[in-house]
Amino acid sequence: MEKFSVVPLAIVLVAALIAAVTDVWKFKVYNILTVPVLISGLLFQGVFGGWGGLTQGLMGVLFGFFALIPFYVMGGMGAGDVKLMAAVGAWLGIPLTFYIFIASSLTAGVYAIILLVFGGGLSETWVNLQIIWYRLATFGRHLGSDNRLELEATRSDRRKRCVPFAAMVAMGTILTFVWMFIHGTVKIYN
Repeated sequence: MEKFSVVPLAIVLVAALIAAVTDVWKFKVYNILTVPVLISGLLFQGVFGGWGGLTQGLMGVLFGFFALIPFYVMGGMGAGDVKLMAAVGAWLGIPLTFYIFIASSLTAGVYAIILLVFGGGLSETWVNLQIIWYRLATFGRHLGSDNRLELEATRSDRRKRCVPFAAMVAMGTILTFVWMFIHGTVKIYN
């Protein structure tokens, strides 16, 4: 059983909930939130965990960043989502960040399916998936996002088209923490 301080868990949960609100409201996750959370997570890890804690935090940052950067590069996600996941990694390290990433991705997938079923657009989604496949297959100069998400977020029907991933991170965080507590895989201390 792994021990975790209540401070990192609470900070990550609060940050994810704040990011969820701004992402649902404006389809934006702000640097004013993600950068201080990331830096404070590394400082916390370094002060209370020494070099081992700082290393764990840095590895979490790298995992959170590299788990989402391909989706940003392909235009399917904003940079704020990538920075939010890196900030989560700074506070929680790789194992919990991995679980939150998986839970968030599954939640986003369910949300996307609901959007497709109730919002329509299945044929457009199929075309977009073909474009993504083509970009991956060619992996050349056309791989860049062309600011695709930024264009989609300005459309009047964006609520039917975009998945606010920070909200999915908040849900993934809650689901991961609930799962850990139910199964007794984590012990919290002050």
